[in-house]
Parts: sequence; structure tokens; C-alpha cells
Amino acid sequence: MEALDLIVLGRQLARLGEQAMRDDDPDDDGVAALGTTLPVGALIVMRDVLSSPGSSITDITTRTGLPQSYVSESVNKLRVKGFAEITADPADRRRTLVRLTATHLERVARHSARNADDVLRSALGDVEEATSRKVIALLTDLAHQLRTEAPAPAAR
Repeated sequence: MEALDLIVLGRQLARLGEQAMRDDDPDDDGVAALGTTLPVGALIVMRDVLSSPGSSITDITTRTGLPQSYVSESVNKLRVKGFAEITADPADRRRTLVRLTATHLERVARHSARNADDVLRSALGDVEEATSRKVIALLTDLAHQLRTEAPAPAAR
């Protein structure tokens, strides 16, 4: 695969993921969906904090591959909106630890775990069901394989 094709594919998949996260949620108690009020980067940070509460900004940066300044900015947006709380690390007061507020944990889990299969099927167009299942299975496997490795530093 050529590098440019990989970049284009990544951006197309990112757009599809954003679409899946922004779709209306019938179970969403009438409040605007998280995806409509936060940029995707903040949602990535939020998902990371959901899976690793009490993480430092450096830890989040390492796991997500996002630039440190962007992670700090996203954490601040989450804090201002009441989705996250920050505390100083008792072992090293210079480090900031991040966790989601109790009132937002369930909602964040529901929105970050939205299934994108229907969006992917739609993007694939008029293909046989067996083909769409195979493509979705391959993408799911690739996502799991890449998630287990440390991401490369984000381009600046």
C-alpha cells in the first residue's frame, strides 16, 4: 500500500467514525449528543480517560498519539463543560491527573462505543452483504491490532 493511499484511507475512516458518533441517539434523554458539542480530538481524549481514569496528560498523549498541547487543550474543554475533573498527582504535584466526572461516565461510554457498521455499509455502497461483513471484520481486526501498539507521534 502506498503511503498516500494509507493517509487518504485514514481520513476517510475518520470521517465515517465521526459520522457514526454524531448520528442521533434515540436513547439520549433529549440532551445534545456529546459528538455535537465537542471536537473529535476531545472525544478521543475522553474515551482514553474513560478507559484509563486518573491518567496524566503525558499518559493520554502517549496512548492517543495526539500532540501534548492538544491533549491539554482538550482536557481543559472537558473540564469547563463539566465532563472531566483534574487533580494534582499526590506523588508529583507537577503532574495533572484526569478523570471523568461521575455524572458523565455512563453517557461517555454510550457515545464512544457507538457501532459504526451501518455507516461503513452505507459507505461501501452496493456490495454483497458477505463482502461488507468481511470488510468490517478486517477493519475491526486492524483497529485492534493497531490499538495494542503505541501510536506514532502525531505530525505537527
